[in-house]
Amino acid sequence: QVQLVESGGGLVQPGGSLRLSCAASGSFFSINTMGWYRQAPGKQREKVAPITGRFTISRDNAKNTVYLQMNSLKPEDTAVYYCNAKISLRWGQAPLDYWGQGTQVTVSS
Repeated sequence: QVQLVESGGGLVQPGGSLRLSCAASGSFFSINTMGWYRQAPGKQREKVAPITGRFTISRDNAKNTVYLQMNSLKPEDTAVYYCNAKISLRWGQAPLDYWGQGTQVTVSS
């Protein structure tokens, strides 16, 4: 069974930084893509895109891990952040969507 386990959320002051990690584990053939989404209270889940100087997404294929480095955080970045991966369980199989459990990021003074 495939699992995505996230870590690194928490409470940070405006202007601060956080680094989220998401590691995939279990039995699978390949990981096609890994990325991040977020959902703020009362809003729909949205994809997190790289923002120069603020959000950087990187991936370590050897560790099956994706990172989200967040700098210059703002109160409007407060949300639950979810890891997403499209994973093929066997050779030739279309990738399936997997989600992490979510990690809370709160930006507040």
